[in-house]
Amino acid sequence: MKTALITGASSGIGETFARELASQKIDLVIVARSQEKLEDLAQQLREEFVIKVEVIVEDLTKTGATQRVFEKTSAKGLTIDLLINNAGFGDYGTFDERNLEKQVNMIQLNITALVELTHLFLPGMKERRNGAIINVASIAAYVSIPYLSVYSATKAFVLSFSEALWAENKNTGVHVLVLCPGPTESKFFEAAEFPASAASQNSNPASATDVVKEALNGLAKKQSVVVAGGLANNFIVNVPRFLPREFLVSSLEKNFKSI
Repeated sequence: MKTALITGASSGIGETFARELASQKIDLVIVARSQEKLEDLAQQLREEFVIKVEVIVEDLTKTGATQRVFEKTSAKGLTIDLLINNAGFGDYGTFDERNLEKQVNMIQLNITALVELTHLFLPGMKERRNGAIINVASIAAYVSIPYLSVYSATKAFVLSFSEALWAENKNTGVHVLVLCPGPTESKFFEAAEFPASAASQNSNPASATDVVKEALNGLAKKQSVVVAGGLANNFIVNVPRFLPREFLVSSLEKNFKSI
């Protein structure tokens, strides 16, 4: 692969993807809202790894942002060989008591922007018969989570959508993988406005570096799904297969309400 485009690249898993791919001498296009953070990261990676790093500042919750990202890469003559749809966020609380605009923006970022970018870049990959897409979901994709109702629903969409694209493209030269991490070193809990007590219940998050390496190893092996973060997460995503859904969701409601 020659050039990777990463959304949500200014921190967390997105930034870690950028650093890991840069160490493999892959050129980058990094996308996020924060110009200062992106420019700082780009300069670090250019100096350390002697690669090309393009910065695109866009808020992907805004209408037309994904098209502008595509047009900017096209105008620069860039061929995107690896698309990493990482940008996303959650929001903790009772659905009807949370800010509606934030819920809609979450759907726009976690689902709509991901679908649009995939639709924009996939045709070129298929034409070249070469390329890959990593869509970042979550172990929350496997079950409906009270107090994270919209977030878990968006990640369920990403999982289903990505698995279907993996099957559609098996013989096109394009590989699609969905990454489903559990709690990971990032600002997720802060951005989702979890209460302070949640930090103590997630005091041992997975390393973002380990999660990214698991994803890239899975991509190399042509896997459709990578559940990252250890055996416990793999156990968690399989539990829903064996329990009645009402029992499972009711149990989760009690656990998440007590956070």
